[in-house]
Amino acid sequence: MSRTSIPINSETKDRLSRLKRSDETWDEFLTRLAGEDEPIRVGAWSDKDAEAVRESIDRSRESFGLDR
Repeated sequence: MSRTSIPINSETKDRLSRLKRSDETWDEFLTRLAGEDEPIRVGAWSDKDAEAVRESIDRSRESFGLDR
């Protein structure tokens, strides 16, 4: 198997590192990223954003008397 290196800036490396699983190698990560079996959901909400949306939905339901 041949090896290669791909120059990227540190910001790009940091962004990729957040998507990479701790139990996979960089090669495994890039193969997963490029594969079609299990696409990475780039742009998924952060926990903070998701919680803010949940709270907004809850307030809206309460205002219409639709409590969960």
